[in-house]
Amino acid sequence: MSEWWSYRPEDFLLFSPRVYWRLFELHNAAWWPAQLATAALLAILIWLAAARPAGQARLIAAGLALAWAFTGWSFVWSRYATINWAAEYLAPLFAIEAVLLVLAASLGGLRSGQRDVATVAGWLLVAIAAAQPFLAPWAGRGWPAAEVFAIAPDPTAIATLGLLLVLRGPMTWVLVPIPLVWCALSALTLWTMGEPVAASLPLAACLLPVTALLATAVRAVAAGRPPRP
Repeated sequence: MSEWWSYRPEDFLLFSPRVYWRLFELHNAAWWPAQLATAALLAILIWLAAARPAGQARLIAAGLALAWAFTGWSFVWSRYATINWAAEYLAPLFAIEAVLLVLAASLGGLRSGQRDVATVAGWLLVAIAAAQPFLAPWAGRGWPAAEVFAIAPDPTAIATLGLLLVLRGPMTWVLVPIPLVWCALSALTLWTMGEPVAASLPLAACLLPVTALLATAVRAVAAGRPPRP
């Protein structure tokens, strides 16, 4: 038996890159043309966050809750778990995040109004999530393997982190951990599969929110104000 330190991260992968991306092709084919509806949903959420009409934070939280519930059930539980046993334990996190977002919508746990470095980071993450479907044809996987918001988990988590940074509020720190955990695990998986470009997107989604929120808190303290979430 080989010594444990001789193993590399890729030795623990349960599937090949071809099997992984084929999963997205099958998923997209099964739910087409739902991708058009979810792309429209993301556009509406972006418009609400930018226009900031009354009550937009509640609507955005409700829309994100729907995206997490559907992605967790349709992809993580129903598809990803067929090639990765750990997905059975990750799928409940999507349900938990959906419930937390519903609570945020009903209790006013998010708000808007802050314009600072975290807001800029949030919009950058939203742009990454919106552009992520174009990565598939650029990387040679073709449109059938594109990752779309509310259909695939990565753009869903990245867009959620971005919108949470734009809005923020009393429940921000409760809503952020699960998307961060997913992005960290996804980045590790993609990097291990030899997909550094694809891994860079969830990796950025791990680093940007924490860095931006800490920078905002430091600036608030330096200015003599209590840090706001």
